[in-house]
Amino acid sequence: MYQAMQKSLCDELTCLRLCSLAIALMVLGAGAVEPTLRAVMAPHADTSTQTRVTGVSILVYHRVMPAVTNEMTIRPATLHWQLDYLKEHHYPIVPLRSVVAYLLGTAPPPPPSSVVITIDDGHRSVYTDMLPVLRKWGAPVTLFIYPSAISNASYALTWQQIAELQRTGLFTIESHTYWHPNFKVEHRRLAPDSYREFATRQLCRSRSVLAQRVGAAPSLLAWPFGVYEDEAIAIARRCGYTAAFTLGARGVTPGMDLMTLPRFLVTDKAVGKAFAAILPPAPR
Repeated sequence: MYQAMQKSLCDELTCLRLCSLAIALMVLGAGAVEPTLRAVMAPHADTSTQTRVTGVSILVYHRVMPAVTNEMTIRPATLHWQLDYLKEHHYPIVPLRSVVAYLLGTAPPPPPSSVVITIDDGHRSVYTDMLPVLRKWGAPVTLFIYPSAISNASYALTWQQIAELQRTGLFTIESHTYWHPNFKVEHRRLAPDSYREFATRQLCRSRSVLAQRVGAAPSLLAWPFGVYEDEAIAIARRCGYTAAFTLGARGVTPGMDLMTLPRFLVTDKAVGKAFAAILPPAPR
């Protein structure tokens, strides 16, 4: 049964459709993220009248492709423009782990106006299209992957490519669960004991596989589709995760729940004022 479910959820088009639907349905999640797709995507529309972000802006990318077919794909030119904008306006791009360490009280605060770059899923375009741009600017990146797809799915990175990303010194590899489930769907579908076993497998197995493959067990987690529920959070903590990330149109500030930290979904529309609106005020 696990193999059949894995094959279905690892299919790229299925994941894209489910992700769009899951974000739209998160109104059922009572505080999981911003309540609707419109709210999550609001910063990417006309945002000229909005105030800037308070705290650290954590950006999440997914894939770079020549044609945009969904909100998780951006074109190469858009990525270049966004990184050029960050450099020209002197935004500090800081590692995600340093922000988490600050929130845990074990490190100093990040510089004012800090931005974090994260990438979810492990699409092959991370290696072919994003790496050259990120290397040009020396930008640190946190890459959240689900190991079941790596070197298996046609759209995904290989373990060799991930090793090359690590050797650049720019990429930190963290967990996106084992095969990218929707925890709310599984929580409703499965009996309590079965769900507990399922969630433990997804969260703990990803850590153990990544520890073997990349040399260190991840301490950070990105919730698939941005979806989580209370029991999954408790299991994630028991598996050894110290912080986890969802989606939400706001910056990260002290006092937030470390297991549901928000990130801005970066789309191809995030240029000009729309991109500026998902960032803190530019450094002076």
